[in-house]
Amino acid sequence: MPSKPAPIKKAAKKEPAKKEEEKAPEPAPEPEPAPAEAAPAPAEEAAPAPAEGEAAPAPEAAPADGNTHGSGLSLAFTFSTHILYFVCFTEPTSAPLDLFVEDKNDTSVTIIWSQPEVIGVSGLDGYTIEICKEGTEDWKAVNEDLQKSCRYVIKNQTTGDRLKIRVVAVNEGGRSPPVALPEPVLVKEVADRPKVRLPRFLRQRYVAHVGDKINLTIPFTGKPKPVVSWTKNGEPLDTKRVNIRSTDRDSILFIRAAERDDSGVYEMSVKVEDFEDKASLTLQIVELPGPPASVKIADVWGFNVALEWTAPKDNGNTEITGYTIQKADKKTGEWFTVLEHYHRLNATISDLIMGNTYKFRVFSENKCGISEDATVTKDEAKIQKTGIDYKPPEYKEHDFTEAPKFTTNLSDRATTVGYSTKLLCSVRGSPKPKIEWMKNQMIIGDDPKFRQICVQGICSLEIRKPGNFDGGVYTCRAKNDHGEAIVSCKLEVKQKKSTHSK
Repeated sequence: MPSKPAPIKKAAKKEPAKKEEEKAPEPAPEPEPAPAEAAPAPAEEAAPAPAEGEAAPAPEAAPADGNTHGSGLSLAFTFSTHILYFVCFTEPTSAPLDLFVEDKNDTSVTIIWSQPEVIGVSGLDGYTIEICKEGTEDWKAVNEDLQKSCRYVIKNQTTGDRLKIRVVAVNEGGRSPPVALPEPVLVKEVADRPKVRLPRFLRQRYVAHVGDKINLTIPFTGKPKPVVSWTKNGEPLDTKRVNIRSTDRDSILFIRAAERDDSGVYEMSVKVEDFEDKASLTLQIVELPGPPASVKIADVWGFNVALEWTAPKDNGNTEITGYTIQKADKKTGEWFTVLEHYHRLNATISDLIMGNTYKFRVFSENKCGISEDATVTKDEAKIQKTGIDYKPPEYKEHDFTEAPKFTTNLSDRATTVGYSTKLLCSVRGSPKPKIEWMKNQMIIGDDPKFRQICVQGICSLEIRKPGNFDGGVYTCRAKNDHGEAIVSCKLEVKQKKSTHSK
């Protein structure tokens, strides 16, 4: 008896399953999961088979009206929704994009890539980088923790190995499809042809003065680090004179204090494996030249002298640009420049003074300047007179001595009490006469009330703020070895006019 309800329950459940197949597409966007989810429903119902001695389940579990289709449909819909939620929110990302090698050397490989195009709601937890040697499929992850950025350096590899590399994106949904490099990567430094980048100012002759500090930086490129070497005129450098300091990007030639022996052609070579590049620079150390080897007077005629000289033995390690010629009169011994920046080895000096005797000297010039010393002519050039005898006329010496004589007399004056006044006259005489002023025949002397001045024969007497008793006869007397002269005037001092108001 207990076995009979099971088939009925089973048969009764088949109809809801068919109806669920029709109704399942309504809540779910995809029609396939609904039939699949409906199938477990009969199995679930069939699973708890009643054991012997137990009451048959379920007549009371069914609805009161005897309709079991509604409950089966709701159970199938709930289970289908959970399955869809799990599928949508735990799906892996798509494969990462654009994987390629950024750099590599003898022990490591640097790769970069772009994030997946489709990430999904679960997001992206990181990346796993896997490698295996060429010819095997033994893939191994090289990062213990998930890599967050889209760049990774695969370190501690063996030089010469060929590695296959792939990257997998990881999230809650699991691993994405991998993105792999199309070809295995050889673990070896990428050889970049070396190239010397000689600065433009070093492509021509580099000129410096003796004693200057030389510090020249020459950049270069190349990978791996090029081997740098220097030579001077084809020979190894003298390390006591020249210091070389090289880095991964440039090489520096340093001379603390340049000497003329440091001049020459310096060649720099950079080498990477079988590739090599060279560049040369010409260094010229210059200084002031020496004086001309010799200077001589070739000819003298009229007011002219012809000079000739030879180039200096020491040109200062650069070309001679000119000469400076100077002359000196034997009487004064002072040197005067007559020609500057003169390029020839001979010159004619003109406009010399007749009767004078001259010496000449010549300086050398180069781009550093004029030589410190000059070469002087051994002989002297005397400008002869042309046969004209000059006889100066004889003049009788004139006697300019004379007794004093007033050329301008004193004039009578009137002044007011308290207002200063001045008396003027002029006198001549040789030798210069002595001037004395008198008042009423009494010598005034150094009385501070009076100020006496005599300049270039103009004599003045200033009476400062005269009073009632300063009027009288004033006399000026001029006296020298040849005589004397006197001139007088009368000074009247008036009272101030008082103004009375009515």
